[in-house]
This record gives sequence, C-alpha cells and structure tokens, in this order.
Amino acid sequence: MSTAPVPTDAAAPGPVGSRTGWIFLSITRIVIGFYFFWAFIDKLFGLGFSTCRQEDGSVEVMCDRAWLSGARITEGYLGSSSGPFADFFADLGTQAWTDWPFMIGLCGIGLALMLGIGTRVGMVSAILMLAMMWISHSWPGEGGNTTNPFVDDHIIMIVAITAAVLLEVRYQAIGLGEWWKRLDVVQQQRWLV
Repeated sequence: MSTAPVPTDAAAPGPVGSRTGWIFLSITRIVIGFYFFWAFIDKLFGLGFSTCRQEDGSVEVMCDRAWLSGARITEGYLGSSSGPFADFFADLGTQAWTDWPFMIGLCGIGLALMLGIGTRVGMVSAILMLAMMWISHSWPGEGGNTTNPFVDDHIIMIVAITAAVLLEVRYQAIGLGEWWKRLDVVQQQRWLV
C-alpha cells in the first residue's frame, strides 16, 4: 500500500488534489473490482446471491446452478437478451465455451482492480465485458433495461473504471500498483501497468 503524500500545489510534480480524493478513487476501483470478483465466487460456488437462491428464499450452496456443479453460467443471462442482437447473444449462451472466458474475465478483472495490478488490462477487459452485457440487455422488453435505454449500471461502471484506472496510472493511493510498476517485466512491457 502506497503512503506517499499527494501534492496539492498545481505546480508540483505528480498528482494534484486532496489525498482523500485519491483514496476515494482507489476505493472506487477496489469496490468495482470486488463487484466482479464476488460475481465470480457466487457463480462458482452458488452462494445464493444471484446463483442458488431458491424460490422460498433459502440458499442451497453448490446447487445444480453453480459452475462447479456443472451449470452453464452464460446460458441464462444471454438467453434473456433483448433487442436486435437477442438471437446472436442467445445462441452464444448455448455454447459451453462461453462460460470459460466469462468466468476467467470476472475473476481476472476483479483481482486486477482490487489489487491494483494489471489495471489497464483489467480496464479494457471490463469495458469489453460490460459493453457486451449492455448491448445484450439495453433494449426495452423482456430481459432488457426498463429504466433507461442509454445509461444503466454497465455504462456507469465503464466510465468509473476508465476514470479510476487512467488517473491512477500516475499515482495509486491504495493497492499494489506502485510495487507492480517497479517489476522488470512491467518496466519492459508497459501495457501490463
């Protein structure tokens, strides 16, 4: 965890603004990362939040809808797609291979954002995943967005992740990013920042 002071003078080198603002920027990144990672854990084991909650409200951990129990994770979500691309996404959901990139993406994005390492890769991956989720469900109708056809939580997270990661490339108040940036492999491959 970095404890370097944040300069508040606009003429000073490095990041400007209040330390509290930079801390909240890091907290935003971490919370969104946890959102992704929790979805991974819940779908993996069926902890009863979006997976394995019974109609009576009880939870059956590792029920038949948990990924480790052999469930198809993307089939239900993509099967409820709406709009002009509904058939395309529903067809994707019937293909077993789609579960692997989805689950690896949830885990990888979550860990990258929570730990503050590889955040650029995490950001791009999150943008792609969230954009596909938005496209598949942004249209009015059954399974679609019912509150706003343009901006929903997917778009808000895209904007928040992009802002947090691009601003934190220079200074990260909380996380392993400063250590990560000093690694030789990251120094040689700057896209890993």
